[in-house]
Amino acid sequence: MWIFTETGFVSAVKNTEHEGKYSVRARDEESLAGLIESTGAELIVTSHTDYKYRVIISPEQFVSWMTEQASRIDYPNFKSRVSQTRGYEYLDALHDVWLAMLKTQDITHY
Repeated sequence: MWIFTETGFVSAVKNTEHEGKYSVRARDEESLAGLIESTGAELIVTSHTDYKYRVIISPEQFVSWMTEQASRIDYPNFKSRVSQTRGYEYLDALHDVWLAMLKTQDITHY
């Protein structure tokens, strides 16, 4: 699952080495900072995987963090908020994702 929050981008998957756990991965440390603060998880840094940073947490911790993220939505425009929380370089990358996903928009119902 890919998740974009006002503080970053993470990818959450089932951890194949720790039964009943999730790996939440990120390209940068900042994207995991809030999750680490919320769960107390240890940051794992790797150089041989496609996501350099990750944490291993329980599904319950993940759900709690996701609920926290959803409850903090107080902005009318996500990209504007991200420009404030992560800056314009990150916003530029987010625009690239937005544009890529625009190509998948269903236009048959207009």
